[in-house]
Amino acid sequence: MKSTHLLVAALLLAVSSVAAAQTASAPTTATRPAQDLRFVVVHAPGPGWDSTKSVFEQPGLQAHIEHYRQWQLQGKLELGGPFMDGATGGMMLPVAGVPEAEVRRFAAEDPAVKAGLLRAEVRPWLIGMRRSPKP
Repeated sequence: MKSTHLLVAALLLAVSSVAAAQTASAPTTATRPAQDLRFVVVHAPGPGWDSTKSVFEQPGLQAHIEHYRQWQLQGKLELGGPFMDGATGGMMLPVAGVPEAEVRRFAAEDPAVKAGLLRAEVRPWLIGMRRSPKP
């Protein structure tokens, strides 16, 4: 679990460094594009997690998947899935425009969170880099 937090912290530090560098060199005119801030749900094993089982064998995981499938079908989930290292956990990345309060409420309503299988943390994430469009 500690390595998951370190990985997420390193990723966020790298992204924020890039964003800060871009902000320092970006024009300050009204034509500057809006920033893409998302509220990411980072999951970690909760007290009900069985460390003797793989992520896909955890009782209650299917309810978690079905919960987030609702968002996927509504067009509110961009990406989501488990981390595949020994620390387990995972993250969900909502599409742009989903308000923080809605993300927090949806994460708290997750049956796996309510049952203690997972813990959920909502973090603000600024997209500092993305793939350039093909010419």
